[in-house]
Amino acid sequence: MYTPKSLPILNAEQIRVLGALMEKCKTTPDYYPMTLNGLAAACNQKTSRKPVVQYDESTIVTALNSLKIAGLIATATGGSIRNIKYKHNFAIVYPLVPAEVAVMCLLFLRGPQPPGEINTNSGRLYEFETLEEVQSVLEKLANEEPPYIKQLPRRPGQKEQRYMHLFAGDIETFEEEYINAEEPSGRSNSELEERLAKVETELAELKTKLEELMKELGV
Repeated sequence: MYTPKSLPILNAEQIRVLGALMEKCKTTPDYYPMTLNGLAAACNQKTSRKPVVQYDESTIVTALNSLKIAGLIATATGGSIRNIKYKHNFAIVYPLVPAEVAVMCLLFLRGPQPPGEINTNSGRLYEFETLEEVQSVLEKLANEEPPYIKQLPRRPGQKEQRYMHLFAGDIETFEEEYINAEEPSGRSNSELEERLAKVETELAELKTKLEELMKELGV
């Protein structure tokens, strides 16, 4: 399988859109590929996101267009902008197994994390058997050529070292926006986040269907 010699440098909007598609592919398959409304709800979730954002549709469309040019996403259906659905091509472009894709998705959506948080937050993306399995995946991703992630220096008072993805470039300042955005961990909290995220996605899809119905009725 072809492996790119270098990673693209993506901006925050592109990373959030790509990560949201990667997540919903696994967590809400009934609503995947995603409509623009559904994707907006996924990008702007107040749970499982660091930082929390509020992107408008034009921002998301701009990110989608650039990701499509890069081959990282594709459209699933044609027609008007309201009928187009989107899917990611991350696992096609990069030769990664599901466990590795899950780790990349978490780093895209939640920022730098230690192995323990990745294990806790993996949820329905991938069920890791042990923390050692998570560590093994992280080491493999960090040792690829080119590397997909890197290990950050340990913060004072922290036992675990965190890892960050390199799709925004190899920049130390990338992590600063996440320092004051820590969330409590725990399996029950993760399950609650997943349920809330699913409700948000379902509401967005219902909004799309209602708009289509009203258009058909000429309302």
